[in-house]
Amino acid sequence: MKHEKQYVIDDFSIQDSWRIFRIIAEFVDGFETLNDVHPAVSVFGSSAISEADPIYEIGRRTGELLAKSGFSVITGGGPGAMAATNRGAFEAGGKSVGLCIQLPREQAANPYCNIRLDFRYFFVRKVMFVKYAVAYIILPGGFGTLDELFEALTLIQTSRIKPFPVVLLGKSYWHDLKGWIKKTMLQKHGMIDPDDMDLFHVLDDPEEAVALIKRIVIV
Repeated sequence: MKHEKQYVIDDFSIQDSWRIFRIIAEFVDGFETLNDVHPAVSVFGSSAISEADPIYEIGRRTGELLAKSGFSVITGGGPGAMAATNRGAFEAGGKSVGLCIQLPREQAANPYCNIRLDFRYFFVRKVMFVKYAVAYIILPGGFGTLDELFEALTLIQTSRIKPFPVVLLGKSYWHDLKGWIKKTMLQKHGMIDPDDMDLFHVLDDPEEAVALIKRIVIV
């Protein structure tokens, strides 16, 4: 029989009121630090890739092109695709922002951020990603990357934020996901509207992605 992991539910009720002050402090720190990064593009992707992975060069090139086009670049501040994108922006002389999160197994922050914030709470960090972004670029990644992708699509779909370009880079990686959204969510079950397929773009080249953002975004 497969061993099932057990979870302990902690009672945080006594500390909840004090936690509010810590949350407020993270919002204030974020708003003050990021006040002048607009216009920015938030870029997401896996922390697990190495410099030898082709995705790394795609991320680096993306950061470089965004910086040269006048955009600040915001990532999660970690290794892998995030480091690659920050590196491209940093080496191009742009604003390279890392929004790091405290995790039990998270690797050290990458060295290519000239603006860095550390967060304890995911939801505060997510606000910063979307508040200062005029576009999202999604490189291949795992659950965290998908979380950021679908949150952005949900906020745009429900008109909670102004619509902005959401670009998935890497057609071979995102092909099956796009197909599932279309065939299963839209056509088979009708869970989304046909227009929702236009909320995101699947491209292959950083040049295409940045050109699309520059065509759509008015700053």
